Amino acid sequence: MQKVAEQIHGYTYGTSEVATSPVTLQQLEALKVTVGFTEEDQRYLQQAGTVLADQTKQIVEHWRSGIIAGIPNLARHSRSPQNEPLPDYLAKSNLRFQQWILDTCLRPYDQDWLNYQQEIALRHTALKKNKTDNVSSTSYVPLRNIVGFISVINETIKPYLAAKNHSADEVDRMHRAWCKSIQLQLALWTEPYTDAHQAPNEW
Repeated sequence: MQKVAEQIHGYTYGTSEVATSPVTLQQLEALKVTVGFTEEDQRYLQQAGTVLADQTKQIVEHWRSGIIAGIPNLARHSRSPQNEPLPDYLAKSNLRFQQWILDTCLRPYDQDWLNYQQEIALRHTALKKNKTDNVSSTSYVPLRNIVGFISVINETIKPYLAAKNHSADEVDRMHRAWCKSIQLQLALWTEPYTDAHQAPNEW
């Protein structure tokens, strides 16, 4: 599996540090049907991965520095309680963000992938936010911010998918596959937020 760096701090994909997701593989397959995610989408997502592989740093900088940094309501979640920058935290989390792009496109959606979706979600709740990098920041990212920002991620990824001279039809198919995957992941990320025993009042 391709990685954006040899060492990615806090990247525990496929290790024993990641707990088993409460979502079953059977539920994941049913959710794929709900989203309309097909084997053809999986093939085009793989193609998208090859297109995006050498652009992940640029994409994440676009999202983080070009968009999120200009929205105080979002930027505060990667800053200190005094609204001061946390450059080390950003550098580490940016690498994980870059790797997430590759994992979205190139990983099989198996038990390890399902488990890590739960881990990603938990790291945005008060249960695990800040712990991976041992920083002081907001205690959680509200679910509404995650849901809302998905539209930005989906819209801004398309020019990067078009950067390697594929046909307009291929770009559209890669983009549709990407959007379906993100919708699938978003549905999975809501799980801990909707469990009152895990992340109550973090809407």
